[in-house]
Amino acid sequence: MRGISKSFSSIRVLDDVDFELEEGEIHALAGGNGAGKSTLMKILVGVYTLDEGAFEVDGQRVDFHTIQDAREAGVGMVFQEFSLVPTLTVAQNVFLTRESHGRTGLIDDRDSVRRTRELFHTMEVDVDPRRPLDELPTAHWQLTEIAKALSQNARVLIMDEPTTALARTETVQLFSLMRRLQEQGISIVYISHRMGEIFEICDRITVLRDGRRVLTEELAKLTMAQVIDQIVGRKLEHAMEWKEHSVPIDAEVLLDVRELVSGTMIRGIDLKLRAGEILGLAGLMGSGRSELVRAIFGIDPVTSGEIVVRGRRVSLAGPQDAIAVGIAMIPEDRRAQGLVLDHSIRDNFLLPILGRLSHGGFVDDRKGNRLAESFVQRLTIRMRSIDNPIRLLSGGNQQKVVIAKWLGTEPQILIMDEPTAGVDIGTKGEIVNMIRAFAEAGHGVVIISSELPELLAVSDRVLILRDGRVANELDRRQISTEEELHHAVQAVS
Repeated sequence: MRGISKSFSSIRVLDDVDFELEEGEIHALAGGNGAGKSTLMKILVGVYTLDEGAFEVDGQRVDFHTIQDAREAGVGMVFQEFSLVPTLTVAQNVFLTRESHGRTGLIDDRDSVRRTRELFHTMEVDVDPRRPLDELPTAHWQLTEIAKALSQNARVLIMDEPTTALARTETVQLFSLMRRLQEQGISIVYISHRMGEIFEICDRITVLRDGRRVLTEELAKLTMAQVIDQIVGRKLEHAMEWKEHSVPIDAEVLLDVRELVSGTMIRGIDLKLRAGEILGLAGLMGSGRSELVRAIFGIDPVTSGEIVVRGRRVSLAGPQDAIAVGIAMIPEDRRAQGLVLDHSIRDNFLLPILGRLSHGGFVDDRKGNRLAESFVQRLTIRMRSIDNPIRLLSGGNQQKVVIAKWLGTEPQILIMDEPTAGVDIGTKGEIVNMIRAFAEAGHGVVIISSELPELLAVSDRVLILRDGRVANELDRRQISTEEELHHAVQAVS
């Protein structure tokens, strides 16, 4: 790709960018949120058209106008925003518009199931091709996206944050698959904010900042600190280092969960959260982490057990009841669960607190604007106007809006499910500092993260969930290394 430039509504997103991918190479594409990574790849895959520049595949000049054009040239992409139909089965999603037909001309679902099962067998993951997608956790959605791309015989495979929803064991399986594809001569563009993964799996890296290329180099010649400095454009403080602080044993118990049972996943969990404490939840996919916090927030019904908030037993028939007693939750999937993408940034900010801004049936727009603008400044959200649709923001800035809108409810207890998924290293540091400040103000935080370094950076205690129960409880001071926590999560002695 040579001299690629692209603008949206007079905003220049890419400015004279070069990018080169060699045969059989795994090439990292890195940069902060809004740097232009996804836009560059969406041009390559035919989602967007370029304004200036040109690109070649196998030395031949190409100009893709549709995803089909790119697919026929052997270019496929696993999108960060899922391109799946929730009500269809896994197999139906993998082969959507490319289904096999029987002698009668009807779609042969059994053949799609067979071929999808073969794909997952090759990927060495266990996903039932017959299950409707909306019955499966987010991690299985990501695996379905990857299987869908591989089913199209791509020679160039673009992976946009493919491990965001995967536990470490699933990530290891994915990397094994990527190395097998590399041996077959398939080239992979790997977009990720996870520096450890980039250095583990990639050969070279290209860094974009503010729509321009600032670095292309072999990773063996770089340190992680050098890459981070190029991404951020400045020396980054050590936000991801653990800062020990003590929670008094007599601090108020904000949340007391007793023998909680919910659905088939949560089988009797006890949990205490004190004022000023950050409680981490760790576990493999299917351990019950997300299901637990969904029950605490009133999304999933509680079958038995108790939820006690500040000494008072509560019955939560829905999220509105949880909000009323001072609980807020940052959901795992910001686009599907946390935002109304076609609404403005302002409207997304104010959605949970419209009742407080309304008088006589009318919303106080001036007060709402002031509140939204204050959160923009407080969380340094990069945007043009609070009236723009929120879908135009980068992933990291969208996540900041999700966090800000729930902070606007003035909660005592903040539940965060994968709060830094898909955000750049600089934004991660900002979110981590925000979590610490929230706890230091006397509030409580429950945080789920598949990124164990992040969990170790902020947690005072870590509960390890396994099969819907608490398998272990660790004081952060007991955990010396990330490897120790890995072993505890995977039940390795």
